[in-house]
Amino acid sequence: MSDRGRRTRTRGAAATAALLITAVAAAWTAGCTTSHRPGDDARGRPQPSAHSTPATPTPSGLPTRTSSGSVLAVKIDNVPAARPQRGLDSADVVYVEQVEGGLSRLMAVYATRLPDVIGPVRSARESDLELLGQFDRPTLAFSGAQGKLLPLIDRAPLRAEPADRASGAYFRGSDHVAPHNLYLRPSGLMHAAPGPEALTTGFRYGAAPEGGRPRTTRTVRYPAFRVTFTWSADRHRWLVTQDGSPTVTAAGRRVAPATVVVQYVKIRRSAFHDVLGNYTPYTETVGSGKAEVLRDGRGYDVRWERATAAAGTTFTTPDGSPVNFAKGQVWVVLAKA
Repeated sequence: MSDRGRRTRTRGAAATAALLITAVAAAWTAGCTTSHRPGDDARGRPQPSAHSTPATPTPSGLPTRTSSGSVLAVKIDNVPAARPQRGLDSADVVYVEQVEGGLSRLMAVYATRLPDVIGPVRSARESDLELLGQFDRPTLAFSGAQGKLLPLIDRAPLRAEPADRASGAYFRGSDHVAPHNLYLRPSGLMHAAPGPEALTTGFRYGAAPEGGRPRTTRTVRYPAFRVTFTWSADRHRWLVTQDGSPTVTAAGRRVAPATVVVQYVKIRRSAFHDVLGNYTPYTETVGSGKAEVLRDGRGYDVRWERATAAAGTTFTTPDGSPVNFAKGQVWVVLAKA
């Protein structure tokens, strides 16, 4: 065969291979929309490096978006021995989750500003991965996780930064005893907050919806935990009380969100358990159900819906109108339906 014939044959084989690769990729995308693989963030977008260059403040002093535009999510200890916490009042959203023994743990999400210190930091749970799917590759800070859960975390569309991987960003404090004294310096993970556009929760902010009823206090109970929100007309906020004690930061500031959501969800047993054999509750945040939104001293019975793990959660009135939250921090208590 002549050189020209061999070159023609080679180009034809390369074109056929390219068409085959394109077809396989298209089939994968169509049939596996929620799967995660290297180089993909499970949403069909390129996955940035875990060590991409973070943002720096602009001359105006306002932070720019980080290269990934990702929020910082921190698992925070919430047993009495871990209180008062640090940096909790700076979070944009605080999720309250049930864990082993009927206790609670917090997932604090930061987008608009980063405090100097956050914690105490504790371990991650399986349902955290579903909850965080609504954000674009968030950075998850946690103390560790069960060995069988770690591969799931590594495959999830997030940037995992546990204490043993980013040791320079963590330190042990002297205000609590171990294991309730591990703290995070957010500056060790990112130079600036990504900005409010990174809060892809589906939440809407604006004027209060019509209707509702006067509501000055609301209590939610887990088997071994109790949280109460009390409306303060002076502060125009909901004062948080946990297990009978006011929730304050280490600096003595009362934690007081502008909006509280009591979201009724399915809580089932997960596949993981602790060393004592207590299975971790799995909180399902994809689906739909009832919720109550508290804002401006009133309560609103609403419906929540989240179609997929990559979508945010919408809240609507009985007639289908979207529900606006008050501007400021939001607490979402995930309660058993």
